[in-house]
Amino acid sequence: MIRVLLVDDQPLIRSGFRALLDLEDDIEVVAEAADGDEGIRLAREHRPDVALVDVQMPVVDGIETTRRIAADPALAGVHVVVLTNYGLDSYVFDALRAGAAGFLVKDVVPEDFLHAVRVAARGDALLAPSITRRLIDRYVSQSLPGGAPAALTELTHREREAVALVARGLSNEEVAASMVISPLTAKTHVNRAMTKLGARDRAQLVVFAYASGLVAPPGA
Repeated sequence: MIRVLLVDDQPLIRSGFRALLDLEDDIEVVAEAADGDEGIRLAREHRPDVALVDVQMPVVDGIETTRRIAADPALAGVHVVVLTNYGLDSYVFDALRAGAAGFLVKDVVPEDFLHAVRVAARGDALLAPSITRRLIDRYVSQSLPGGAPAALTELTHREREAVALVARGLSNEEVAASMVISPLTAKTHVNRAMTKLGARDRAQLVVFAYASGLVAPPGA
């Protein structure tokens, strides 16, 4: 059972997401919060698999909510998915840097929304890859605080290759096909790279890849 926490200051939005999620046999909404402060408290209380967090909220906004959840070792199993009204919302990339597992636009079709929740629960891939590419086009060329992580130099050649492919939006299966290796070996390369870089999930792995120059922004 995938346990979900909804964090959004708009009751109608929360009700709509809950109604959709409650129809699924493998998903359970364990709590709802109207602001980030309450969301953090409920995340600590319920330890959900996925926290759907709105970017713009009163008291504590979505970016700070994401940062606090990601920084709490006790909440390491909570995958934050940022919700935004706009596919090119400048806050989204900040949220990924803060530790979000991915993001969704609120007008996503139900099938994609449910798929995204399940993907986030697995921690297996970035959400909304088409929007990810657009965000990268617009924001990744901007300098990131702290520069590239020094640990990037510790990656093996194959690990760097796997990270570059993940940064281009490939799944483990697609990484395996591109590198002509088994999916299990591809997953091992990705997981080892995440450990060495201190990446919480694949979203941060992508941020590291672009911030370090391992992968160039599209069109660069």
